[in-house]
Order: sequence, then C-alpha cells, then structure tokens
Amino acid sequence: MIKKLINTFLVLSIGMIYSQNQIDTIQPVLENTQNFTKLLETKKQKKYTNEDLKKIDSLLLSLHYNTKIDSTKYVIADDKLISNVEYTVPTEVLKSRLEYLNEKTPFNMEYNPTLEKVINNYVKYRRKYFPALMARAKYYFPIFEQYLLAYDIPIEMKYLAIVESALKPRIKSRVGATGLWQFMYGTAKLFKLDMNSYVDERQDPIKSTITACKFLKMLYEKFNDWDLALAAYNSGPGNVLKAIKRSGGMKNYWNLRPFLPRETAGYVPAFYATMYVFEYADELHIKSPKPEFYNFETDTVALKYRVSFQNISEKTGVSKEVLELLNPQYKINIIPKSSKKQFSVRLPRNKIFDFLEKEQEIYSLAYYDDSQREKPLPKYVSVSNYNRTGNRTRYRVKSGDFLGKIAKRFGVRVKQLKRWNNLRSNKLKIGQKLYIYR
Repeated sequence: MIKKLINTFLVLSIGMIYSQNQIDTIQPVLENTQNFTKLLETKKQKKYTNEDLKKIDSLLLSLHYNTKIDSTKYVIADDKLISNVEYTVPTEVLKSRLEYLNEKTPFNMEYNPTLEKVINNYVKYRRKYFPALMARAKYYFPIFEQYLLAYDIPIEMKYLAIVESALKPRIKSRVGATGLWQFMYGTAKLFKLDMNSYVDERQDPIKSTITACKFLKMLYEKFNDWDLALAAYNSGPGNVLKAIKRSGGMKNYWNLRPFLPRETAGYVPAFYATMYVFEYADELHIKSPKPEFYNFETDTVALKYRVSFQNISEKTGVSKEVLELLNPQYKINIIPKSSKKQFSVRLPRNKIFDFLEKEQEIYSLAYYDDSQREKPLPKYVSVSNYNRTGNRTRYRVKSGDFLGKIAKRFGVRVKQLKRWNNLRSNKLKIGQKLYIYR
C-alpha cells in the first residue's frame, strides 16, 4: 500500500519543492526526481524500511525544510507555548464547543489537553491579531468558499490560508513561498500558474485558490483523511508516510503527531485554534472592523492595451493603493497586453462606469506614456550610418560646459551623449571632442 502511495506521489514530487524548501530552482527538482525514480526502480521488496522512507523524504524535500510559518504569527511550537497560561476558555466550555465543531466538520476536533493549551494561548496572546484578520477574511473568504465547494473540499479549509499567509496575497516567505496559499515556484509550475516579469499568479486570489483546491484534493485522495492532507500540505507526503510507518500504521493525526516533523506538529493545531477563534469570535468578544471592500463590491473589466495603475488612477480617481489591493497579481503595477492571454483589472463596482466612459482616454494616456519611453535605434542605424548620411555634429567642449548643458543645447539626452562617445563618467575636459547625432 505504501509503495503504491509513493509511486503515485512521484508526479507530485516535481512540485513538492514547496514552501518548506530552502532552494527555489528547477535543477535540484529534476535531479531529486531522477534520484527518486532510481530508488523506486531498485527497490523490489514489497515493504519499505524506515531508512528507505527517510531517503525518499530527503529526495522529495532536498534539504531539511524551513516551514512557511516564518511569515506569520499564528503557529506556535510546543516549546513556545506558555504552559501556565490562564485558561481563558473553561475546560468544560471548550469541550462542548469542540464537540460541536467536531460534529459539523470532517476534521478531528476532539478535546485533548494539547489542543486546549494551544487554543488558550491563541485566545490570550494572539487575540490582538484577529480583528484585522477577520476584516480581510470578509473580502477573501467568499472567494475561497466558492471554489472549496466546487471541489468538494470542507468549507473550513479557508482557515488554512490564514495559517499560510495571514491573508496577505503579496506576502513572501524567506524561502520563496508566495501568495495567499504560499506556493513555491516548482509547485506553481506543476499546476500551470503563470509567473513572469509582470504577473505572478501565485498572488492572484482566484487562480491560487483553485490551485490550492486541486492540490488539497490530490492529497486527500491519497490519505483519505483531511487532517493528514493538512499535514502533507505543510511537510510533504513523504513525511506523513514515514510517520504512519513509525507509528505502526496509525492514521489519526494526534497519534501521528509525535512522529511528524516539529514544524508540522504545530501546524495542524494552529489550523484548529484559528478555526476555533473565528467560529466563536462573538463569545470571545473579538470584534472585526469593516473591510475596505467586500468582494461583491468589486468587478473586473477586460483590457485591450497595456496600462499602468497610474494611467487608470489618473482617469478614474481610483487610488493606486486600492488598485494594488484588488489586483495583487500584477507585480510592478502594470497590466500587460498579450496576444495569447486576456488580462483584466478589478475595480470597485461604483467605478466601473467611470472606467468604461474613459476607457479610450486611458488607452491614449498609456500609449502616450509608451511613446515617451526611449526606444532602441533601428537595427540599420549605426555610427557609420550617421557618418555617411551627414547627421553627425562634432562639438568641442568649452570652459563651463557639462553634459546636461550640452544635451539641452542640442535637444538630446545625457545618456545618449555618453553612449555615442563611449563615456564612462560625466567628467569632461576642455577641448574634448564630442559627436552628436540628430
């Protein structure tokens, strides 16, 4: 059974240099996949030993991973929990609430002393973070819920994005994991997310959510357990398989917890504690401010030309900060144009008409900005061409001259003067000859 699972994960392993990995390059992924294949081919026995599983995990993860939690404040390792924390939530009340959550979700939310300690630490020492989180959730959760339902994934999985990114779509971990769901480059490419100089779809709330749904669905189909799917999302399926073997075949997360990597041991309880605080926010007297936007208050418009946030802002009055908030996938605040792909901009609904009314003005402004950018000279134009056509002027530097003064006199740019005359600095000498092309 284990061998079948591991073989199934071979394709997935290409993308598993995930947010846990220290190296975000393609070559190590390819080399690890080749080594992984060789190991599977050389092992003919039906059962894998502990050493085999250890080696498989090493090949899948390349190096001991750094977890995504370096980007957030919502995961607490066991040794960081304050053991004598005041039990803000009485034990009997907590047991009753967890029993209710356990009945309505497919996660294992039964009471245990470890989970009680985590929840009380969150309620006591992490509650200051939750109002802002809840405000952001009012915008993002409807997006998550739509696709979680479409992929038949528990609706509570929306809380995973809080543990991953604190609901900040442009957040990046120190190891390169990016976006609401913290995908590394390899995983994103496996699921065909686009990443280039203008766009990073890991930061696109909709496209990254669809990818997370596909990934979680694959993990659940292998483990048939949502708690283990969560653990595998964090540490990789190899570590979960290894924990199952070391535990003697146990499949309950809490029984496997002592055999999982230290980071993953704190990861699933963080998910549970976050869910608890959100579900019982009123009882815990945690109030959420109103978000800047609800998702239903926004809409998208397809674009016909490359435009910048500045172009849109000038003509519609929508601030660049709002455009960045609603369009986090555009890395440098420019929406590109492509013959192969349609790009759009998300705007507040009350500004959609303003955009449509001034759409041609926006494109004209963008076109004008593009025309002002210095263009490369045509390929057939060179210094020798200028010599032959007589468009070259020779100028001798005089006392008091400097590049800016000369450039202004001849209607050219300083960097053109430097390029035409192979100047490495701005210093000039009296009597020096300069060539100017017009």
